[in-house]
Amino acid sequence: MGIVLNQSLKNTIITYIGFAIGGISTIFLFPSILGKTYYGLSNYILSCANVIMPLFAIGMQNTLVKFYSQCKTEKEQNQFLSFSVLFPLVLTIPLLLLGLFFYDEISLFVTKKNPIVKEFIYLIPFIGLCMAYFEIFYAWARVHMHSVFGNFIKEVGLRLFSLVALVGMYLGWITAIEFIYLTAGIYFVALLITMLYAFRVKKPDFQLSIPHNVKGILEYTFYIILSGSVANLLLDGDKIMLNQYMDIGNIAFYSVATYIALVISVPSRAMHQIVYPITAKLMHENKHDELNDLYKKTSVNLQIVGGFVMLCIFVNIDQLYEMLPKDYAGGIWIVFIIGLSKYFDLILGNNNAIIFNSKYYRMVLFLGLMLVFFTIVLNMIFIPLYGITGSAIATLLSITIYSVAKLMFVVKRMHLYPFTIQTIYSILITAILFLLFYFWKFPFHPIIGIVLKSILVTILYVYINYRFSISKEINQVLNSLIKKLKF
Repeated sequence: MGIVLNQSLKNTIITYIGFAIGGISTIFLFPSILGKTYYGLSNYILSCANVIMPLFAIGMQNTLVKFYSQCKTEKEQNQFLSFSVLFPLVLTIPLLLLGLFFYDEISLFVTKKNPIVKEFIYLIPFIGLCMAYFEIFYAWARVHMHSVFGNFIKEVGLRLFSLVALVGMYLGWITAIEFIYLTAGIYFVALLITMLYAFRVKKPDFQLSIPHNVKGILEYTFYIILSGSVANLLLDGDKIMLNQYMDIGNIAFYSVATYIALVISVPSRAMHQIVYPITAKLMHENKHDELNDLYKKTSVNLQIVGGFVMLCIFVNIDQLYEMLPKDYAGGIWIVFIIGLSKYFDLILGNNNAIIFNSKYYRMVLFLGLMLVFFTIVLNMIFIPLYGITGSAIATLLSITIYSVAKLMFVVKRMHLYPFTIQTIYSILITAILFLLFYFWKFPFHPIIGIVLKSILVTILYVYINYRFSISKEINQVLNSLIKKLKF
């Protein structure tokens, strides 16, 4: 776990810096500067682009990680890297032409409730393509154990450029419409920077040749396309569905709440960047015991770190929403609902990496179709009934069903178990501290109250987890930190 903890720590720090920048923009700047209509429009465009991104990437960002370690010679490596970059164009070009042919039909469907979307529809495939090739070149660097820079661009760079653009709008340099177009340009710049970095890590030697194991690659890729679409649909499908039923301004309210809740999943996102290739290697070498040990460690470590983040958000959520416009207040329950779904998914550890890299990866086809079905049906049921809160309920139910199905499959078919007695202890610690601090209201300015309560929660949470040694790896990190502080 040495390299995992090292790069995961760096990725976690970077990701939280990015989320801090994004949090300032999302909570305090976007609502007041961009306004609910264009903020909702911006989120809708990015959500649609993120959902179609796996189709443009053809799952190559995951396929590259799985099969690169199997390349035995430098020639095979160059062939495979070339194939990973060039092959997505085979599907991307026909998809773009198909979208152009059915432009009128697509436009009529997505603008039924919100006509403002029509002017910006063509930005969706452009941003989706930029996202796709960003992920491919990011994976190019990750297979060489260089995950930090790409993560910096993804988590910090994009949000920082967006913040600068937002400030430019505040100063009157650009309009809201120009901000939308500039956002598309930011994703293109991120792609170029990541591509140049990937080529620096591993100089390209492009070859117009097909890898010898192309059949296995294409078969795997087919299922990964689906799994990637499912994952992104899970993340952004609710915003797309809201556009079909409600005024686009409601997406702004929903986006603020979901962004706050999404912070809970940051530790998982950070650790995943380095755990994924290690999981692929262990599975390729049939090291079952080491894989099971890694599964348990990632589960409990993510549970502790993610539980702490969730706890700090939940106990301070009322004070946080006091600083937002009053029409955003309905998002508090969304934070709780989505937050719980993220926490449950988080404690499953590297569950996804195990399934994607196993001989059972075809299972993602069934699980993916199941998730798509529940996501669409549940949103169609709950949005008309409860509005944006209904979408959050649908997301919670979909994720729960999907996560339980994945967990049961890994346990039954692969005999891998993520939970230990520490799992129960960690849940109890988090629940008790929530009940202790949530109802404790400080008679201060919301910012002061949030800071004071967070400090108290941090002290108690860290001490209790350390005292009862819930995670040996985290205790080792803390012991090392204590020794350094003594000197």
